[in-house]
Amino acid sequence: MPNTGTTAMTSRGTKYWNSGSIPLIAPEILGNIIAEVADLGIVISSEGHVLSVLVNPLYDSFKSFERFENRDIRTILTTESIPKFESRLAAFLREDENVKPVELNHASATGRWEFPIRYSFHSIGPDGAILMLGRDLRPVAEMQQQLVQAQIALEQDYETQREHDTRFRVLMENTTDAMVFVSAHSGLITEANHIAANLLESNRDSLVGRHFADSFAVRKAGDLVADMTTQAIAETDTPVTATLRKSGVDLLMTPTLFRAAGERVLLCRIAPKDEAAVRPDDLSANLRGLYKSSTDAIVFTTDDGTIMSANDGFLNLIDIAHDISVRGNNLANYLQRGTVDVKVMAENAARNGKMRFYATRVAGDYGSPRAVDISVSQIMAGKTPLLAYVIRENTGSDTAREATGATAEDTMQSVKELVGQATLRDIVAETTNVVEKMCIETAVALTMNNRVAAAEMLGLSRQSLYVKLRKFNLLSRDGTAGE
Repeated sequence: MPNTGTTAMTSRGTKYWNSGSIPLIAPEILGNIIAEVADLGIVISSEGHVLSVLVNPLYDSFKSFERFENRDIRTILTTESIPKFESRLAAFLREDENVKPVELNHASATGRWEFPIRYSFHSIGPDGAILMLGRDLRPVAEMQQQLVQAQIALEQDYETQREHDTRFRVLMENTTDAMVFVSAHSGLITEANHIAANLLESNRDSLVGRHFADSFAVRKAGDLVADMTTQAIAETDTPVTATLRKSGVDLLMTPTLFRAAGERVLLCRIAPKDEAAVRPDDLSANLRGLYKSSTDAIVFTTDDGTIMSANDGFLNLIDIAHDISVRGNNLANYLQRGTVDVKVMAENAARNGKMRFYATRVAGDYGSPRAVDISVSQIMAGKTPLLAYVIRENTGSDTAREATGATAEDTMQSVKELVGQATLRDIVAETTNVVEKMCIETAVALTMNNRVAAAEMLGLSRQSLYVKLRKFNLLSRDGTAGE
C-alpha cells in the first residue's frame, strides 16, 4: 500500500499506535495472542476465583487446567505457594509499584502432579479482572536439578580424591622402603617419601620437582631414566645401579613402569648396594639375620605342630639338606616322644604364652638322637596363633640321665641284696614296683605334672594312671595340678 503521508486510523477514528500504547485488538484475537506469548494465562477475580484459562497449544500438559474455571485458584496451589500468591495479589490490588512476578507451584488435590510456573499480574478491565501470565519453569528446574546433581557428583569425586590422596601419603610415609615416583617423559620426581629423601641426601620438599638424575653421578640426565624404563619393560629382577653424586654411595633401584592419566610413570624402590648401610636399628632385618645365622635351631609351626619354616640350625640338627624336606611335616616326626612332646609344649604355650624349658631328644631319618632343650612361645600372625620353637643341644641333659642311671644301678643293687632273703616271686614283684614307680615319676616330671600327657606317654588310660599314683603315694605330692 503506497504511503500517502497520512496516519493510519481505525474505523472509530483513533490511531492504531499512539505514543507506544498497544493498538486496539479484537477480543477473539487477543486470547490467541496471549496464549501464544505465554505458556499459560489465567484470568482471576480480585478474590482469586478463576474466570478463564488460556493454554498455549504447544503445552498439552496444561490442558488439565481448563477444568478449573469457576474455582478458587488456591485449590490448585501447593501449601507453600498459597501465602506467596496471597501476598503478591494483595500488593497488586494496592497498586504497589514494581510488583514482581511470583513463582508458584501447582498441584492437584491428590498431589499427583506439580508445575512450577512464574506468574506476572496484569489488570485487564474495570471489573477488577486480573490476568496472570505464566511461564513454565520446569525446563529451568530440570536444568537446576542437573546442575545440583553434577555439583554433588563433583564434590563426591573431590572427597574420594582427597581420601585416596591421604591413604597414599600415609602408605608412603609408613613403608620401610625408599620409594620415588619419576615421570618417564621428563625425568622429574613427582613424589617421594622421607626415607627416599634421606637416602638421596636431600629433603622431600626440595626433592619433588627436581630431575631424578641430578642426585647421581651420570654423564647425561636422560640416560638414567632411560635405563630404568628399559629395565622396567624387560620385567627382570635385576636392579639399576647408580652412584650418588655427593657421597659416592652405590644405590640399587628397582623400577616399575605404569601409566596414569596418559603419562608413563616409574615407581622406583631404592636400596643401598652395600648391606652394611642398612640401619642398625632395623628390627625386621636383624631378626631375619638371627633366624638365618643362629646356631640354635628355630622352627615356626602351626598350633598343631605343622612346620611352616625352619632355619639351618634345625636342618643341621636332624641332618636334612633343605627346608623343603621338612616344611609341611609335623614337628612330632623329629622328637623322641612324638605327639606327646608336641602336645605338652603346645598346651603349656597356649596356657601361659610360653614355655621356658622342655628336655627331650631330636633325631632325623639318618642321625642318632640328640638331647636338646626346647623353649616355645606362642605368637600371633594377625588372628592366627603360631608357635616358635628355639631348640638348643644340651649335654646337661645327658648328665642328668647319667645320674638317673646311677640311681637305677643303686636300685638294682638293692634288689640283688634281696636274694636269699625273699622268694623269687617277691623279688620280681618288688623289682617291678621299683621300675614302675620310677617310670611314672619320670613321666610326670617330663610333662610338668600334666596327668593327661603323662598317661599318654606311658600308654595308660587316665584312670589307670591315677590308680598307680595312689598305689605309690605320688598323688599328693603336687596336688591336683595338671588334672
